[in-house]
Amino acid sequence: MHIKIYFNDKPLFLTDEISADIEPYAHHDDAVLIDEFSTPGVNSMIHEMRQEKIHAGIFLHHNLAELEKTFRRKFTLVQAAGGLVLNDKGEILMMLRRGKWDLPKGKLDPGESLEHCAVREVQEETGLKKVTLQKPLVVTYHTYDESGKHILKESHWYGMKAPGKQELVPQSEEQITQIKWVTAAEVKQYITNTFPSIIDVLKAGGFL
Repeated sequence: MHIKIYFNDKPLFLTDEISADIEPYAHHDDAVLIDEFSTPGVNSMIHEMRQEKIHAGIFLHHNLAELEKTFRRKFTLVQAAGGLVLNDKGEILMMLRRGKWDLPKGKLDPGESLEHCAVREVQEETGLKKVTLQKPLVVTYHTYDESGKHILKESHWYGMKAPGKQELVPQSEEQITQIKWVTAAEVKQYITNTFPSIIDVLKAGGFL
């Protein structure tokens, strides 16, 4: 098992084994591998992931839960939820936000469930009135700095359906400038200008 955390577009794998999907990263000159579980080791990995010359990281430890817990302590956790939304034709809703193709998502409000947050954010960002939650897909992680804090954003993604003909209205406050339905065959055209975590969501939905 492993947990993938993105530092910008660079993946850090917290893992209890070097599995087949991690193996290719282990031999890259621009990747860092640490297998000494300690506070200095964790601090060193976080420092390395912020270096321009490093493009991937692997932290190997037999107790993945313990490793994840230690990493989380280094960040302020922000939870979010969003959706991979399909219409009746099986097309995927994608939107252009700040010049990148994205999927609708947003931060969890106090006392709100992840499922409610996911539906609310989809409706607010897209103008869809009727959205049906289907199933959980994947959880993605990425880091960023805000107001002097190191943030770990944990995004919970759900498969959703938007039945019938519904008007799409981009939420301009979130700098969303375009929303469109994309066929499965067209998806590869859009992933050249998106985030790696969005690619992970599309893979979890079976579209890549």
